[in-house]
Amino acid sequence: MKTLRVATYNIHKGVQGLGPQRRLEIHNLGLAVEQLDADIICLQEVRKMNRREAQYFTRWPEQPQADFLAPEGYEAVYRTNAYTRHGEHGNAMLTRWPVLGHQHEDMSDHRFEQRGLLHSEVVVNGQLVHVLVVHLGLIRASRVRQAAQLERFIEREVPAGAPLVVAGDFNDWGERVHRHFASMGLKTFEPGANPTFPARLPLVQLDYVYTRGLQPLRVHVPRGRAWWRMSDHLPLIAEFGMPA
Repeated sequence: MKTLRVATYNIHKGVQGLGPQRRLEIHNLGLAVEQLDADIICLQEVRKMNRREAQYFTRWPEQPQADFLAPEGYEAVYRTNAYTRHGEHGNAMLTRWPVLGHQHEDMSDHRFEQRGLLHSEVVVNGQLVHVLVVHLGLIRASRVRQAAQLERFIEREVPAGAPLVVAGDFNDWGERVHRHFASMGLKTFEPGANPTFPARLPLVQLDYVYTRGLQPLRVHVPRGRAWWRMSDHLPLIAEFGMPA
C-alpha cells in the first residue's frame, strides 16, 4: 500500500500581528511548508496580491504567495475567494504530483463573507485523486449550507469510485459538519483530537483532512514557538494508505 501525505494550513495571508506591530511571515512560511514534506499541501488565506502590504513591507514577494511558497519541484494551483480594496486572496494547493486540471466554485453564503472551493485533479502514482480545498464560514448556519453545497458539488464533479481528499479550515468545533461529512462517506481521524487553533495555545480543531477511498493511517500537528509565530493556525499533517 502506497502512503499519501496531505497537509492543510491556514497561513493568515502571510502576515501576523495588528497595525504597526504586524510582521511579515511569508518567508518563514516558505521554509515551514517545505518542512511539511507532504505530497499535497492545502492552503487557505493565501494572497494573490495586496497593494497596501506590498508597499508596507520591503521584502514582500513579487510572486503570488502560492507560487512563492511552492517548494522546488511542486506545482502550485490557486483560485481567488475574496476580492478586497487592496487585493485578493483565496485557496491554494501545492503538490509534487502532476495536476490534470482544476476549477473553482463560489461558496459565499452572504455578502459579508466571500468563501470558495478549489477542486484539483492530481495524478498520484498513476491514480487520479480529487482534492478539494475549502474554507467554510464563521456562522454556523452558513457552514451547514456550505456543507450541503459541498455534497452537491462532489455528487456533480467527482466520480463515485474516485479517491477524494477534502481538506481545509472548517471553522467548526461542533459535530454537525462532521456528521454531515460522515453521512457522505467521508472519513477523518477522531474529531477534535488534534487542536490547531489558536496556534499559541491550541484549544479547538478547526482544520481537518477528510477522505473517501483512502485509509487513514496517522495524523500530526506540529507545535512550538516557531510554528505559532507564523500564523494563528497550526498546520495539520495526515497520512493515508492508497489502494494498489
